[in-house]
Amino acid sequence: MGCGRVGASLAGQLEDNGHSVAVVDQNPDAFRRLPGDFAGRRVTGLGFDRDALAQAGIEDAYAFAAVSNGDNSNIIAARVARETFGVRRVVARIYDPRRAEVYQRLGIPTVATVRWTADQVLRRMLPMGAVSEYQDASSRVSIITCELHPGWVGQDLSRLERITGGRVAYLTRLGQGVVPQRGMVVQENDMVHLTVATDRIGAVQRTLAQAPAKED
Repeated sequence: MGCGRVGASLAGQLEDNGHSVAVVDQNPDAFRRLPGDFAGRRVTGLGFDRDALAQAGIEDAYAFAAVSNGDNSNIIAARVARETFGVRRVVARIYDPRRAEVYQRLGIPTVATVRWTADQVLRRMLPMGAVSEYQDASSRVSIITCELHPGWVGQDLSRLERITGGRVAYLTRLGQGVVPQRGMVVQENDMVHLTVATDRIGAVQRTLAQAPAKED
């Protein structure tokens, strides 16, 4: 939803990666921003209108991004996509970062304009597993953003560290960075930023993509 610079960029990147894409915008002239070879659907209408979303193929959508220039429209559209049509992966762009915590409590990942990149939206739309954020000069140590299996919710961070062999650098929780404390557990929608040996990123990704074994 939204065919501004970011929406058009996302549509082009997703299509280049082999995905089928539909773009919804109430201004038909906005579609001119799309790449010349864009083959996806163009739907003129409001991004939170059920008929417009149905025309765009929302029933079959794997992910939905609301990236118009209106906070309220974005959050309404994201909620309609998730709550009415059952789209699991949604992300909403916001201009007011003070609203981020409210939206996160609704289970909707947000990206504030002040730290906006198309890459951040793609990370929330697609299952990329462990995404490298930083490597030291020798490339032996990395800080990665980890996508966790829902089975990790409620698990102590110390157990996560013990199983992966990494160290939790920090969490992103409700849109805010959090320094890990003793006894802290994984909460729903947490993003875990883990320090690991670079050559173990694949193994860590596979471990965290599965529910942890039950403790005796």
